[in-house]
Amino acid sequence: MAALLLLRSAGKGKDLVLQNGPWHTFDWIRIWTLTLKDKDWIKEMRRVSNGLADEQYCDKLRREAPVSARYLEDHGVKFVHHDEPNVLLEFDTDQHFVFPEGGGNAIIQILMKDIKSYANADIIYQTEAQKLLTDDTGSIRGLKVRKNDGLLHDLLAPNVVLACGGFEGNQEMMARYVGRDTHKLPLIAPGLKYNRGAGLRMCLEVGAGTAGSFDGMHCELVDTRAGKPDAVIWGHNYGIVVNKDSKRFYDEGQRHLFSTFEMIALECWRDQNQSCFFVTDDYIMQKFKGSWVYDTTDKPPEKSDTIEVLAEKMGLNPQDLKKTVEDYNASINDKEFDLMKLDGKATSGLSPNKTNWAQPITKAPFYGYPMTSHLTFTYGGVKTDLNSRVLSTNDVPIPGLYAAGEMTGLFYNEYPPATSCLRSMTFGRLAGAEIAQKFGGTDHIHSSGLAVLANRF
Repeated sequence: MAALLLLRSAGKGKDLVLQNGPWHTFDWIRIWTLTLKDKDWIKEMRRVSNGLADEQYCDKLRREAPVSARYLEDHGVKFVHHDEPNVLLEFDTDQHFVFPEGGGNAIIQILMKDIKSYANADIIYQTEAQKLLTDDTGSIRGLKVRKNDGLLHDLLAPNVVLACGGFEGNQEMMARYVGRDTHKLPLIAPGLKYNRGAGLRMCLEVGAGTAGSFDGMHCELVDTRAGKPDAVIWGHNYGIVVNKDSKRFYDEGQRHLFSTFEMIALECWRDQNQSCFFVTDDYIMQKFKGSWVYDTTDKPPEKSDTIEVLAEKMGLNPQDLKKTVEDYNASINDKEFDLMKLDGKATSGLSPNKTNWAQPITKAPFYGYPMTSHLTFTYGGVKTDLNSRVLSTNDVPIPGLYAAGEMTGLFYNEYPPATSCLRSMTFGRLAGAEIAQKFGGTDHIHSSGLAVLANRF
């Protein structure tokens, strides 16, 4: 939609959007940052990717993200600001969080209303992109699609923008690229089932290069009791996380919240049989009262005046959990607890130790959440340049082919969060700008293939 709206506002050509499924987006975008002007963001990308991430691409995103935020605001999207302590981010920052008023669905409805106001923009639903069409020179000339009558049709256009998401909705591709037991990972939101890797498959067929770690994926811990999608339990740093045997298995305080929330979720899936439990006390819950940190599920936390009864409510052995909490409390040093930094308030003699924010769990009532890991998106995708042009295996643009969002590869090993939505919006917008500038006056197809343009967010 970002690509299409840019083209329409530029008055370039006639445009067509293909959509295989219904618009199915969750009702809010979890975490956005209005800017990526943080001095250490590219350094963080370099660190987590072991130098594999495209730093020019990262810098382009950093520079263009504020433009994307203003672009949304100019089209009527209103942001609700949440100025949480900087400690909640994964590195030092002067950013803050915003949530779109009305959620992700509001963004889609606002942009779609603007798109529909242009006469030369058509939207075709329940139409599945099957194959990219090329001429004898390898230039894109359109798409072969399957409509809801079951028949194949050719749609001709010299420029195609793919925004199909990753492949988390395709169990065969998940097993092939990521590995065993990926079928055990629920999707964090229902729209992700449309992300079946169609864009990746079509691009590879015409010789596209790849980027991002194909065995990588972003997971998050969610409330197992929740009746809503994306019921993420944040703040694991500020208590303890135990497995079904009431044993800690991860250093909850090794880095800031968003530096570890993905890795602990992967640990839960890979080594803890998809089951873990967060435990904290009233001291911490009061610290975050009114905050979104423990308020993204539709269920209140389990609560009790004793650790034993809390354990029973979560299906854990009461004496085992009591011993784990007692051992944890007894192992904590006397440093001051400070949410605003890596405070060195740590345990000793435990396996694993907690290296920061090891606040004793002593003040009743005690709170807990049963959690499991859900899949959010995959890392591997097609390789693009700084203007969203899909690159071939020898790093030259494939004429007429563009891609944006999570079907394009960027991340390796870990995902520095709060960037995925802005990345999708930004490089979609840049694709539209590139076509408008260099190929003005032609017809354009924007195919969302087998997925919606904004499945999750």
